[in-house]
Amino acid sequence: MRLPNQTEGLRFRLVLKPGFALGPGKADLLQAIQESGSLAAAGARLAMSPKRVWGLVREMNTAFRDPLVETEKGGSGGGGSARLTEAGRLVLGRYRAMEAEANAVIAAGVAELRGLMRDDGA
Repeated sequence: MRLPNQTEGLRFRLVLKPGFALGPGKADLLQAIQESGSLAAAGARLAMSPKRVWGLVREMNTAFRDPLVETEKGGSGGGGSARLTEAGRLVLGRYRAMEAEANAVIAAGVAELRGLMRDDGA
């Protein structure tokens, strides 16, 4: 997983309906939740505050017909868990596939444009 977000190249962002976009930040959060099984761990990995993580999860769960993330409260010591639902895995997988396809399509053009740029020392 490439974290944090890339700073050059294509930043693939889909506006799926007015007021809701799916882009690298949300996709990285879904992937971090999938890999860590925890909202807190996913947030820490991405340097996101708990408030930001919860806000993005709520936004995604509200935007789609079925929730993308399910959470389970922990015991008396806290430490709940989180996981992607079937819909969440589908959305993340499709987003990553489209992102890879878009990057492949523009790779030659990006290389050509980079070749026209000044060297960092100039």
